[in-house]
Amino acid sequence: MTSIVFLGPRGSFSEAALHELAESRDAVLIPGGSVAEALASLRAGTADRALVPIENSIEGSVATTLDGLSAGDPLVIVAEQVIPVSFTLMARAGTTLSDIRTVGTHPHASAQCSGWVRTNLPLAHVVPLSSTSAAAAELAAGNAGFEAAIAPRIAADIYGLSVLADDIGDNDEAWTRFVLLAREGRLTAPSGADKTTLTLFMRADHPGALMEILTEFSVRGVNLTRIESRPTRKALGDYFFSVDCEGHVNDARVGEALAGLHRICADVRFLGSYPRHDGRQPLVREGVTDADFREADHWLRTIRGDV
Repeated sequence: MTSIVFLGPRGSFSEAALHELAESRDAVLIPGGSVAEALASLRAGTADRALVPIENSIEGSVATTLDGLSAGDPLVIVAEQVIPVSFTLMARAGTTLSDIRTVGTHPHASAQCSGWVRTNLPLAHVVPLSSTSAAAAELAAGNAGFEAAIAPRIAADIYGLSVLADDIGDNDEAWTRFVLLAREGRLTAPSGADKTTLTLFMRADHPGALMEILTEFSVRGVNLTRIESRPTRKALGDYFFSVDCEGHVNDARVGEALAGLHRICADVRFLGSYPRHDGRQPLVREGVTDADFREADHWLRTIRGDV
């Protein structure tokens, strides 16, 4: 039976995202204490898959995930899932809004719900905790120093808490993207609506180094959906790039872009080609379709006398 470790504890947004994936059906779900712990479990073979957050529309990318995938034994993304970040105010049975003087939650959740709390619980003090789901677990255990918790709705169901208010976040457009990881193995088959993730290390820092990287994508019509830099931790000013692009490594334009990057970069870490969560197919311009690459290769081989 497949086992999947996720960023816990139980009742986290990661668990909510995991339930949306077909891979979680009939799988053994294992809560991990951190992103690093989840990745380590997968690399050690104590889990078959790992699900971790990689970016949030409010907070940006999850640095621990990007850094964890850039080093260590290679891991690959086999699926992604995006879910809305919706917060719920929950409490033990019998508690009302007027009873609440202290609320436990993660600082990010507190920041994203500050307007609602200020309006509806003006006298309440917010206690920062390690995670939203940890706040719900402590509250349910009966030994918490607070009367309510802000956490995902799934936490109320898991820990038997009463829902006092749903959708209390100040931003209705908050989303988090999660990735399902596996150890290196068989490549995920192309779906026609795919994304490829890479980690790119520059060979040397020089004028135009980033432009050289971007050109490998641009000239082949490969659209980037995300690019950002992270420090390598080797020297001040030394960075690597984390990139998402449209397409599958089996697509000629993507494969040739990777080959070009391999020539100019110190290292290219392939982190997987996998179906997009939204099923959106890329717009492939004339001249960079697979058929165009095949025709060009045939033309060149004809000139060389190979055919």
